[in-house]
Amino acid sequence: MAFFLDLLKVLGGLIAGAVIGFFVARSYMQKYMKKNPPINEQMIKAMMMQMGRTPSQKQVNQMLKSMNKYM
Repeated sequence: MAFFLDLLKVLGGLIAGAVIGFFVARSYMQKYMKKNPPINEQMIKAMMMQMGRTPSQKQVNQMLKSMNKYM
């Protein structure tokens, strides 16, 4: 009986650690992505220029808004 209680404690600790670790890592990544966005205005302008388009500021803002929506 003591073996099962010890096993239950270990499994409970592992599950609790995994859940806490997930939320800590998630909040860290959200803060990191806000501080260091993966794409910025200059990158969008360069990408559109490479495709042969001259982007207006409105188009750049729309792209930034749509990309930030999914982060």
